[in-house]
Amino acid sequence: MGNTERITTLAHAASVGTIAAELSVDPANGLEATEANKRRGQYGPNKLEEEKSRSWPLILLGQFKSPIVLLLVVAAALSFLFKEWLDGIAILVVLLINGLIGFFMEYQADRAMSSLKKLVSMQARVLRDGREVEIDQADIVPGDVLVLEAGDRVPADARIVQASKVQADESALTGESMPVEKGTAAVAAEAILAERASMLYKATFLTNGNARAVVVATGMNTELGRIAHLVQSADQAATPLEKKLEEFSRKLIKLTVALVVLIFIAGLVDGQPWLEMLETSIALAVAAVPEGLPIVATMALAQGMLRMARQQVIVKRLSAVETLGSTDVICTDKTGTLTENRISVVRIVTPLGTADTTAPLGKEDDQALAIVRACAIHCNTATLVAGDPLETGLLRFALRAGEDVETIRRSLPKLKEEPFSAETRIMATLHRAEGGFVVYAKGAAEELLGRCTRIVTTEGEHDLDDLTRLEWITQAEALATSGLRMIAAAYRASDQELIDLTHELVFAGLIGMMDPARPEVAPAIAECHKAGIRVIMITGDHPATAQSIAGQLGISKEGTARVVNGRDVPGIEQMSRAMKEEIAAANVFARVSPRQKLDLVTLLQERGHVVGMTGDGLNDAPALKKADIGIAMGLRGTQVAQDVADMVLKDDSFTSVVRAIRQGRVIFENIRRVVIYLLSCNLSELVVIAVASVLGLHFQLFPLQILFINLVTDVLPALALGVIGDGPAIMQQPPRPASVPIIDRTRWRAVILYSMVIAAASIGAVFISHLTVHRTETWNPHLCNNILFFTLIMSQLLHVFNMAASGTGFFRSEVFRSRVVWAALVTSVLILIGLYEVPVIRSVLSIYPLTVADLIIMSGAAIASLLLIQLARTFKLVTQ
Repeated sequence: MGNTERITTLAHAASVGTIAAELSVDPANGLEATEANKRRGQYGPNKLEEEKSRSWPLILLGQFKSPIVLLLVVAAALSFLFKEWLDGIAILVVLLINGLIGFFMEYQADRAMSSLKKLVSMQARVLRDGREVEIDQADIVPGDVLVLEAGDRVPADARIVQASKVQADESALTGESMPVEKGTAAVAAEAILAERASMLYKATFLTNGNARAVVVATGMNTELGRIAHLVQSADQAATPLEKKLEEFSRKLIKLTVALVVLIFIAGLVDGQPWLEMLETSIALAVAAVPEGLPIVATMALAQGMLRMARQQVIVKRLSAVETLGSTDVICTDKTGTLTENRISVVRIVTPLGTADTTAPLGKEDDQALAIVRACAIHCNTATLVAGDPLETGLLRFALRAGEDVETIRRSLPKLKEEPFSAETRIMATLHRAEGGFVVYAKGAAEELLGRCTRIVTTEGEHDLDDLTRLEWITQAEALATSGLRMIAAAYRASDQELIDLTHELVFAGLIGMMDPARPEVAPAIAECHKAGIRVIMITGDHPATAQSIAGQLGISKEGTARVVNGRDVPGIEQMSRAMKEEIAAANVFARVSPRQKLDLVTLLQERGHVVGMTGDGLNDAPALKKADIGIAMGLRGTQVAQDVADMVLKDDSFTSVVRAIRQGRVIFENIRRVVIYLLSCNLSELVVIAVASVLGLHFQLFPLQILFINLVTDVLPALALGVIGDGPAIMQQPPRPASVPIIDRTRWRAVILYSMVIAAASIGAVFISHLTVHRTETWNPHLCNNILFFTLIMSQLLHVFNMAASGTGFFRSEVFRSRVVWAALVTSVLILIGLYEVPVIRSVLSIYPLTVADLIIMSGAAIASLLLIQLARTFKLVTQ
């Protein structure tokens, strides 16, 4: 190869031949695979430098920045100052253990997010060895020939070598908001970036037409790479849920500080040593505030995202997971999402007759049928193995008729193309034919017939009058009623090269295609309805086709749904209030434009709905961005749609949307469970300390015991609750309003009741033990302390089973059946037993041997707390 740096800089001014020679590539065939691999090693991956993730030392240090941790450090320092060596060392050890646990959880969450990013790889179409193939964008090298069409994001800087009505949006690079016309002609060497019409640049995208372009720069050598600060990642903003948790924690800290001050003053009044009360107060603050909650929440979100990725749903933003649980309207495409996207031609209707494609396709002398087949082959950018499903279906139809697709295409070289657009709903191509030129066109029947002035008949071509045109439109509507997707085919022969390809056409016939509904979609829609989620079908198809499919899938009662025709709907600014209400209440929309999709999302959001919108095309991007949850198609979606979306469906299936909503609900409920569990456990400790201090009881929990309880009962059970699966009723509840707090008044009542019961059971166990087993003995503060300590641990561990959703049986609940929960509880018990057997730990925690009778009383009290809470839930004294 020649001087590639010079080509990279001046590619816009070089001719196509010069570019090809300098980069040693044939634009018609692309690079050979072996040469591409060689260049991959030479130039490296086609990636911009990314912001490095935090190193593990920084994550570890971040665990010790909490104000509460600093308070504990002060407590340890005071312990050392007053020569309480054991207490000081123990506090530091507990701090280290807490820090290591927090580090492990955050590190795992970071790794989970990194794994998720690896699943999101963008593909590009290139020519390799004369064939069009899809490769990872990172594998593009200088000299590759890109194959691009409207909606594709340009993966590298490239010189255009072939173009058809190309326009590109370069706003990300130049700031120019209007699309720029592109072509193959070289421009002046001194042309500024915005004026280089012969170039396509990385991160820009095609808004119209199609092109082939030779890559001249990749990765950091691209124009975008040179100004990489434009695309450097900003700090990740906190998600709405994280903000709710932070706000919740701040309020809880204020409440805790007030309570701790009261306990501290009560202890001083009671004559307790001020240093001991200070340490106790600080330890209580740590016990009351679930400081590990944000980490558990992030872990739950990240794990949920990975779980959805395994179910063909790639979630790009953490906040999207939260919003999924509140979604109450899903606006979905029909083709490929509700249907199988296996389009096949089943009927051809021409002015000369009707052909069922399951039978012989017609007479050889049927001129109209021959034109329809020619249109299916030539007015088509797909191949038999790749391309738009509608177009591949047309090619399969021609193949079944015995046509040699490639040979026929070579016989009529394509000179120009009018790409399909949502506005015209027509595609047309111009070809060189023997003795002149020929245009082939296909599109929506009513649109294409409106552009036709003549019709094929048995006696040749005749004028197409308005009555005949209306009869054909009516026939297309009748066929659409049976669920067929109808398009029309037309042509035009000329002895001169035409400029306008979509007018004065000759109508040749109708093509009826079938795209069967996915069998799993109807049950999924029924599940949505049970969950209070409304499903709206939006399609560009004929209203009759839309009505038929909507009835089959249960979106509406078959044949009774009112279908809103996009042609009859003005812009949102021109709508009356009555029309807005009517539009917002409809469930089936046909012949909808991208602008109308955006208007529909706006109308629904104005009425308080949380809207999920699916889309696949370039023109869907505004609606995807506007929706609360933008859902792009992974198989047929354009790169622009995938870029702006919050989620990408790898299988394009509606059922994946429903699974994602289910998972979003599960994640929120799990985080809510964790909050309720931690609050009720920690508040029970505060209640125990407060009661003992206020009543002047001769037994009390020690600061180190409180910290140890948190280590045993808070960490593993909370993590387990954060990742358990869904319950049977998760999709039988209405969507959660986005404004609902994590803990509302009802759940606060539950937290208070739970903590009171656990505290009462723990204190009660002390009195029961003294009045029964030790009734002949004097009060033993050490024994009472140990019974209180172990009963509190047992009660909190069993309290995990109270976190099941209301209305589910105890043994059938998702918590009781969770292996993760059982593993966490067993591990916690083993840790407790193991530490009990270590003399140093027993000494630090002031633990003494207990009798079997004491163990029975402690176990009985813990079980009693579980039963009392279950009774309260059964009689609906509390709900959660």
